[in-house]
Amino acid sequence: MMFEFKLETDTPKQPSQPLGGSYDVIVVGAGPAGLTAAIYTARDAIKTVVLDKATAGGLGALTDLVENYPGFPEGISGPKLMHRFRLQTERFGATVAEFQEVTRIESVARGLIKVHTADGNLYEGKVVIIATGSKPKKLGVPGEEEFYGRGLSYCATCDGPLFKGKDVVIVGCGNSGLQEGLNVLSYANSVKFLMSHASSSAEKTLQQRVLGSEKSMCYFNHRAVGFKGDARGVNAVVMENVETGEVSTLPADGVFVYAGYIPDTAFAKGLLEMDDAGHIKTDEKMRTNVEGILAIGDVRADTLAQYTVAVGDGTKSAFTAREYLAELKEA
Repeated sequence: MMFEFKLETDTPKQPSQPLGGSYDVIVVGAGPAGLTAAIYTARDAIKTVVLDKATAGGLGALTDLVENYPGFPEGISGPKLMHRFRLQTERFGATVAEFQEVTRIESVARGLIKVHTADGNLYEGKVVIIATGSKPKKLGVPGEEEFYGRGLSYCATCDGPLFKGKDVVIVGCGNSGLQEGLNVLSYANSVKFLMSHASSSAEKTLQQRVLGSEKSMCYFNHRAVGFKGDARGVNAVVMENVETGEVSTLPADGVFVYAGYIPDTAFAKGLLEMDDAGHIKTDEKMRTNVEGILAIGDVRADTLAQYTVAVGDGTKSAFTAREYLAELKEA
């Protein structure tokens, strides 16, 4: 069997940017899960639109290097991988509408769900697939809001190059923190990590590659309790030893926070059943407690935040959507 590969420069036919309208399937979120769902539904000639409050790709597009996605033994950059997802989605005729922030979903009747956006657009669909993923968790400590964008960031892939030759602190020593730290190490003078636990839960390979570098150091059993700076921006992290309570400061030219993620589901609260953390509860077919609304990827309860899991969820949701649309047609 022969497979045809297109270069990243190849551009599919771009539909005009929609400002509302009626669709068979509305996918909310253009990350790995949402784009996979759209690939399947559009390929099945189901009229599909994908809405995203920012640009397509989700957190995947903000990851420097993806090493555990099958088919790429040398790894692939997050932006390049997600660009391929989008090309494939649009190749089959799905519309990807960026900067369409969904603020409310309304189940009107069987086969009619209304999706409202922040700029007043209204989308009507028979099926809605929620794939909004997660967003960085904030620490809620003094100085965090003050210095955000002024040396403090939640995305090293986006802002890391600004600190070439500088001393950087990364709050968080899990997979996300170390993965981004690996990239930062290639150009920063030094990278210091803070971890509130006695050890890192990250993959052993990452720990060996990052924490084994002569330019890195991890302060275990320490948590960030504040940030200091001046008119030029952040210049220090205030940290506390969780065992002794001792508070000290760690100089920093730049700070990146990786304290975990929370599901981006606020717009669906009160409509869909969720767990205490805000993850949407689904059955094995990705169905929520509201008929016609599915949830996939990181927003789903009891799931793993992995590309391959998100892709699997997207595939399942497309088949569920197809079955449901067939039921509506027969009714």
